[in-house]
Amino acid sequence: MFSYIVRRLLQAVLIVFAASYLIYVLAANAGDPLEDLHGSTAPNKQQLIALRTEQLHLDVSPFLRYFIWLGGVLKVFTGNIDLGYTNRGQEVAAVVSTGIAQSVQLVFAATFLALFLGVAIGMATALRQYSGFDYTVTFIAFVFFSLPVFWIASLLKMYLAIGFNDFLAHPEAPPWLVVLIGLVLGFVWASIVGGGARKYFLNFGVATVVFIVGLFGILYTGWLIAPQLGIVGVLLLGIGAAVAMIYLTAGFGNRRVTGATLTVAVVGAILWWPMQFLYYYLPNEWSIVITFAAMVVVAIIAAFAWGGEERGLSLRSGILTGLISALLLVVDRIMGAWPDLIAFTSGRPIATIGPATPNLNGSIWLESADRFAHLLLPTLALMLISLAGWSRYSRASLLEVMGQDYVRTARAKGLPERTVVMRHAFRNAMIPIVTLVAFDIGGIIGGAAITETVFAWNGVGRMFVQAVIAVDLNTVMAIFIITSIVTLFFNLLADLSYSLLDPRIRVN
Repeated sequence: MFSYIVRRLLQAVLIVFAASYLIYVLAANAGDPLEDLHGSTAPNKQQLIALRTEQLHLDVSPFLRYFIWLGGVLKVFTGNIDLGYTNRGQEVAAVVSTGIAQSVQLVFAATFLALFLGVAIGMATALRQYSGFDYTVTFIAFVFFSLPVFWIASLLKMYLAIGFNDFLAHPEAPPWLVVLIGLVLGFVWASIVGGGARKYFLNFGVATVVFIVGLFGILYTGWLIAPQLGIVGVLLLGIGAAVAMIYLTAGFGNRRVTGATLTVAVVGAILWWPMQFLYYYLPNEWSIVITFAAMVVVAIIAAFAWGGEERGLSLRSGILTGLISALLLVVDRIMGAWPDLIAFTSGRPIATIGPATPNLNGSIWLESADRFAHLLLPTLALMLISLAGWSRYSRASLLEVMGQDYVRTARAKGLPERTVVMRHAFRNAMIPIVTLVAFDIGGIIGGAAITETVFAWNGVGRMFVQAVIAVDLNTVMAIFIITSIVTLFFNLLADLSYSLLDPRIRVN
């Protein structure tokens, strides 16, 4: 494997070198970086032209100027990387680093959610092929896939931001609307669960009642103004996560895994009260680290206490449940800062522009709530587009794998359907998805320009478009080299992960 990685890295160096040289020469001949100064009426016009010419080495041919730029890039190995200057005389490294920080926040959240939900939805539709749920999801996916991202972003700003902020002033709704929404949600849930007519209508009735009661509780208890999960919420959601982990990993017939996983969820809820003191007296990142570390320790203890021969499976299921419980504890504390954010933003917490509220100073919980409010809309815009495609890809991939001979053999041996799907079909179905993710991450980092423009995020996508228009060559090349390296790196990870997903593949 080591020799394979070395060969891939050498190939990546050659690819980046050749591509960057071609892009540099083409971009350098695409326009005149002195065009704005030629039309200037400033009295020191000639001095400004001479200064920019000297800073950007415009008196050197682009074919040779590239190597001056490359020499500055290679200084990264000495810790003094030099990406040159922008047309305005700013250091490119400082400008681009700010854009990367904002883009990474946006891309990471959108990619993770789109991948997780897309794969889950795709698997569910593949296992329920040609059902009403499958047809509904397919229709919705194609709708989002065909819509332009700027239109989705504008709708989110209009209804989810402006409309919701207006609604917060008087969070009330007529009872008939609450009942109608409950009926729709009940229908959706019953369609997802499926089953015969009796099971369908039973699920529809129970889900509808639960949704209607929940919606009335949210509207008439002031939960939207002062949201909180509390011990009960952390317990119920933690148990829900535990049930999902048990179902996907071992099944409810395995008492050891079931006991260990449910123990982790219950202990996570018990820790809610002591964690409030931790968050109060240690309001920084360390309290979050301690929360996740504590839940991992709880999962390890539960696995050793319950595990026996199933200790490894109990440990995996318990750790995943513990991480979810830790996330619920942290989210609950961040939700506690929501009223302060509403007060600071004059009752309009959902932001429509920028990555943060200007002049906001407070605890880490208030800043995290503000960051969520700013990330919500652009993340949803990017996620909905990617989610539609990945759900279709994962559905098609799983359907293809489910028809393979080894899957039929596993079923013929009498293995449970959960084992057939999760241990045999799912891993192989993920190979095409891993390939797509590796390509998409680089594209999202450099191609989120429209979303960043709509929401006024100064990320690298928007920065790249502005640099191309202004013929800001050094900025264009800095963003190009970063996205190229990221794409090649994730493609290498994708190739290495193939052998983990499919034991028949060997990296050599």
